[in-house]
This record gives sequence, C-alpha cells and structure tokens, in this order.
Amino acid sequence: MKYIVPSLLILVLAANTALAGPAPWFQWRSKLNGAFACSQTPLGPGWEKSAGPYRDARCEKLIVAK
Repeated sequence: MKYIVPSLLILVLAANTALAGPAPWFQWRSKLNGAFACSQTPLGPGWEKSAGPYRDARCEKLIVAK
C-alpha cells in the first residue's frame, strides 16, 4: 500500500510529460557580423533574438498565434 501513492505520482508526471510539445525555435542574429542561426536556446551574449517562434529547425514555419 505504501508504494501505491508514489507509483501513481510517477505515472501522472510521466503522462503529463508525454503530452508536452516541443520547444519553439527562434532565429538569432550575431552582433559581430550579422550572421543568422536557428536555435531553441540562446546562443550566448554575442547573439540577439531576431525572429520567431518557429515550428522547425530551419526557422521556416512560423507558429501562428490563435
């Protein structure tokens, strides 16, 4: 009986994680030379967010807000 509650908690957390969607992609612009890169996470202090969010790793398919 003492294992039922922790097991149910783990099951609920696992199910919630399985329903989560992927993180969006953003286009980043280099402050140094203006080059563009597509990433889900910030690339560092030398980069600034340029556009997004996108659904794909090529930063081609914009996510349209409903």
